[in-house]
Order: sequence, then C-alpha cells, then structure tokens
Amino acid sequence: MQPVIYLAFVDDWEIRGNGTGDPRVLQFEPLRQLVKIFNQYGVRGSFNAEIMQQLTYRRLQDSFPELKPIADEWEQVVKETFRQGHDIQLHLHPQWLNAEYQGNGNWKLPGDWSILNYPNQQIRAMLVTGKQYLENLLREIDPAYTCVSFRAGSWCAAPSDSLLPILSELGFVFDMSIVAGLRFDTPQVKLDYTQCDEPFAPYYPEMRDARRISRSVEPIVCIPTNSFSGARVALFLRDFGKARTVLRRKVREFRRQKTGSAPALSRGRAGDEWTNKGESGVVGLAKRMLKRYVVGQTHVADLSRLNFAMMRLMMVNIRRQGVQCGLARVPVILENHTKDISDFSDIERFVATFTCSADVKTVTLTEIAHGLRNGTFKVRVAA
Repeated sequence: MQPVIYLAFVDDWEIRGNGTGDPRVLQFEPLRQLVKIFNQYGVRGSFNAEIMQQLTYRRLQDSFPELKPIADEWEQVVKETFRQGHDIQLHLHPQWLNAEYQGNGNWKLPGDWSILNYPNQQIRAMLVTGKQYLENLLREIDPAYTCVSFRAGSWCAAPSDSLLPILSELGFVFDMSIVAGLRFDTPQVKLDYTQCDEPFAPYYPEMRDARRISRSVEPIVCIPTNSFSGARVALFLRDFGKARTVLRRKVREFRRQKTGSAPALSRGRAGDEWTNKGESGVVGLAKRMLKRYVVGQTHVADLSRLNFAMMRLMMVNIRRQGVQCGLARVPVILENHTKDISDFSDIERFVATFTCSADVKTVTLTEIAHGLRNGTFKVRVAA
C-alpha cells in the first residue's frame, strides 16, 4: 500500500554556528525568496527560528546600537512570514549563551555546541526563554499560537536524561532532532545516530534516549528528520557544480579587492566544526572522497545541499520507506538551511514537481502536532 506522504518543508533559520555571517544575507533575504516560491505553489513552510542568536542581539543592543536594527528586522521578517500563513517553531544553538560581541559583525561564542552538556537548570531556562519569546511575538498576530516542535542545534538530542522530559513538561508535542545514520566526532559536535530504532516514522521515544523506541506511550513523540544514502553520481555532480560556484565567488572577491570596490556582504566562514576526527589533511580528504563517491554515505534530506537529481532520489527513498512502514499516512520532515542557498532553482523545481503528486500533501509542523494529537498520524511503540 502506498501511503499518503505529508511533506513538511522545514528550514533551520540561522547564521553560521560559529557566529559568522550577516543575518541580512544569510537569513532575511533568502527567507523572503523562499517564501515567495512557497506562496507561488501554495506551500506553507515551517521555519525553525534559532532563538539564542536573537536573544543575544537583544541583550547587547544597548551597548552596541548597530545590533538593534538587525534584531528589529529579525522580528519583522518572522512576523511577516507568519502573517503569510507559514509556521514558526523553535530551534536553539546553546553556543550563543554568554556570547561576546567584538564589533564589526564579529562574535566570540564560548558556549558548548551541544545542549546535552549543560546542567538541567540551564537547559530548562534556555527552552523556557526561547519558547516565551516566540509565543509573545507571534500571539500579537494569532493569540492561539504555541511552540509545538523543537529541533536541537547541531542535532544534539540523545542520549539525555533531561531534554525530552523538559520538552514534554513545557508542552512540546514532538522533537525532530534525530537523523538516522548521522554521526559526528568533531571538536564541537559529538553524536552517534548510526543505530536508531526507527529511521522514518513517528515513535514514542525512551525518555532518556531518543534513539530508542519506548514500549509504552510517552508524553512526547519523536519524528526523525529524513535521511537517505547512496546518490553517489548525483553527489559528485553537485560537488563539482558547487566547486565552480565557489571558485567564481573567490574570483569576484579578488577582483573587488584589486579595484578597491565595496566588499560583498558576508556569507560567513566555515571552520573545522563539522570535520570528523581523522578526516583532515590529505589522508583525511582521501577518506572523505572514498566515503562520498565510492562507499556511499548518509545524506540529510537538506534541500539546500541537494541538487534536483539528489532530491528525486530522496523522494524515491521516501516512497519506498512509506510502503515499508505500513502506515496509511506518514509525516516526513525535510530539512533546509536558507544560509546555504545561493541558487533557488533546484528547490523551486522540486516544489513544482512533487507537491502536485497524488500521493503527496504538504503540511506545517503545527499541523503535524494536531495530527499526532487527534490520531491522524499513528505513533509507534516497541513490540
């Protein structure tokens, strides 16, 4: 039986995890472009607003007046998006806790990247503050608005004795931080989701380890963010195209420096935050290429990092998993990062091609929460 696939177009709305990048370039401008595409095709997107960045801008705006216009525009863009019928939910990068502003758009983020490494009291405080901020902001537009879903920064959600219990106590309906097959061992991020009980469908998690399915009904649900493997040829073509784009950008930057013209607005800089141990240097590069183009690797269903060929393979995998799960209706969480989009053409093509399919409906995170509550979406327990 081919189930109805309820696709949730979810975006983690943020600047770089190390604090670099101009919010106007990485957040405000691309969000408006993406919303325009969604509106054209009748899709309601869901945007996970990274709240710790915004709280930090507000905390420091009196000492550094240049931060206030950016924080004001952040709120304007969120409210503008919400008024157009799109969903806003909570995303949280704890490394912004106690951040220090060094001027000229430069930040020092001393905090740990994983929310799991903080004391329970701090975890609760960050979640409470973030949830209240979004609800106070958006209840000016819709008094019934509430935060119902959560995604942890850097995917760090398990194992934990406290995160799921705190989320459930605060009224969150589901978490979507687990990505089956994902593994990181970097200076900032350590997680291992290579052995997850449920890679696809909603399930009740063990409250101390979201990677495991509980044998009983729990006060919160987990829905994995979709992932798939393979796509080696499509991946190579994507990487080749990205390399040409980066090269052209570097050439433009070099020419601007030579002519003395104004520099381009910053897209931020990447460090070694996502380079796994043993994968740096020449040997590490060879290992990564072998894994990517020969062995095959797990891909997060992140539209900002896929070309259309990979998106098409992703949908083949989603439909196959849908049949295997045996459910009549299944919500599927897609991912996106507006900060990484330089060309919207593949995303627009994907939206135009697949949202009109007979077996596909689009859904917001709030609508998924309603479906979990009223039984539209079935939730698994361990046998």
